[in-house]
Amino acid sequence: MNLHVLQSLLLGLLIAIALIAGVARRLSVSYPIVLVMAGLLASFLPVVPDIPLSPSLVFLVFLPPLLFAAAWQTSWTEFKYNIISISSLAVGLVFFTATGVAIAAHYFLPEFDWRIGFLLGAVVSPTDAVAATSIARKIGMPKRIVDILEGESLLNDATGLLALEFGVDMLLRGTAPTLSEGLLRLLWLFAGGVGAGLLCGKVVVWFESYIDDGPVEIAVSFIVAYGSYLTGEAVHASGVIAVVVCGLFMSRKSATFFSPGVRLQITAVWDAAEFLLNGMVFLLLGMQIQPVLNGIRGLTRTQAVLYGLSFAAVLIALRLLWCFPMAHLTYRLRHRFQHQPDPKPSARSIFVIGWTGMRGVVALAAANSLPYQLADGRPFHQRNMIIFLTFCVILVTLVLQGLSLPALLRVLRLKNLPTSECDEGEARRILIRSAVSYLTSAREGDDASLHHAYDDLLHQYEHRLESIQDCGPGVPAQDLHARSMQTILAETYRTERQELIALRDQGRVDESVYRTLERELDLDESRLQSST
Repeated sequence: MNLHVLQSLLLGLLIAIALIAGVARRLSVSYPIVLVMAGLLASFLPVVPDIPLSPSLVFLVFLPPLLFAAAWQTSWTEFKYNIISISSLAVGLVFFTATGVAIAAHYFLPEFDWRIGFLLGAVVSPTDAVAATSIARKIGMPKRIVDILEGESLLNDATGLLALEFGVDMLLRGTAPTLSEGLLRLLWLFAGGVGAGLLCGKVVVWFESYIDDGPVEIAVSFIVAYGSYLTGEAVHASGVIAVVVCGLFMSRKSATFFSPGVRLQITAVWDAAEFLLNGMVFLLLGMQIQPVLNGIRGLTRTQAVLYGLSFAAVLIALRLLWCFPMAHLTYRLRHRFQHQPDPKPSARSIFVIGWTGMRGVVALAAANSLPYQLADGRPFHQRNMIIFLTFCVILVTLVLQGLSLPALLRVLRLKNLPTSECDEGEARRILIRSAVSYLTSAREGDDASLHHAYDDLLHQYEHRLESIQDCGPGVPAQDLHARSMQTILAETYRTERQELIALRDQGRVDESVYRTLERELDLDESRLQSST
């Protein structure tokens, strides 16, 4: 492929991502679902070339920054709070799925013994971090469920790849690892990955303390995403765990080494990069249908679709079968050892967690990484069938289940309710009261000529304190007043912006002054919009 063709292909993909994501947002549908469907339709057009989604491209190019971004946005407090529930899904469910598929595959898949079944189960066991986060948050799923699904999808790539490693060894060598070998390997994957992630994070935090330059720190953030993954792989631990731990650690420490200006820059760049990488992954994922179908031999399209739907149903059933008893077991463990006061999980919330097991590009990359030949040189005939079944599972869980979730939440009457403690409102009050206390004490000890400035600031903070909405039903009068003030401020900022544009067009300010004042207005308007 020459450079001109590659540039045209990349440009076409970027245009498609922007257009399709824009349409998805107008339709209020999560954009990964629409991108996969668009890629699926595009793959049948003769003018669209086949673009292979190789395992190396997924694991070495797309996966590290996407995992790092997901970990950065994950709350360490919530992750730690839900660690028992997350572990039951990220570790226990992975091996339960692989074992369940090993038992079930023999009964409805031709030429599949238990070893190939286990290999197939290992391939499809990890859920997709990107799909779980973007779809769950888009539809307003309860926060506790979103936290658990996010944590599961961040960790189960590592255990899924370990199960895959076991499955390939059993297939090629004909021997299964002992329990002690499996536990030691799992322990090193996690311990080595945690160590590699923390080491990279600590080195970068130390380095960041000596610089305050947006472009440099943005470059460093991308370097650490890839570097932590490669460090974990270099010590034969889990690169996935290393990236996740590094992302969680640096996110927690970022308040100490990022200046406000750098934080705004790095957030904007990562938002754009994450969107483009996600879009590329899901669009290319949908476009893999043609090479997947071309690999199937000896089956009609109808038979192949029936096999795919049957296998997806088995996988969904296995997840639900695990979730219900384990949800009650983890509740008891959390209640006894972590002394958590949460009520028992309802059947409705457990069903939603069981239903939201969306697979993505990692599963397809794992399937494509399988060997072409067995240890004795014979071709591995079931490889193409495994890839096809994996693709079917991705389509069913991502598209059908993803589209059904909003209706399911409405039927089950589950939605993201505000916390009873009203955390945000209370936190705002605490911050403002601390500012008022400081201004009051500083005013007394400062020069009398500055008292007017202090009084002005105190008045602003007291007004902000009064405008915070109380928790509970109804709209307080002070909130109506706050909304009126927001409307007035929005119009004021709009007037300032129009005047600034006029000054630039008349040549009364140069471009550098215009950009400086425009940025200040952008920050003011962004702050106002975030408070509405």
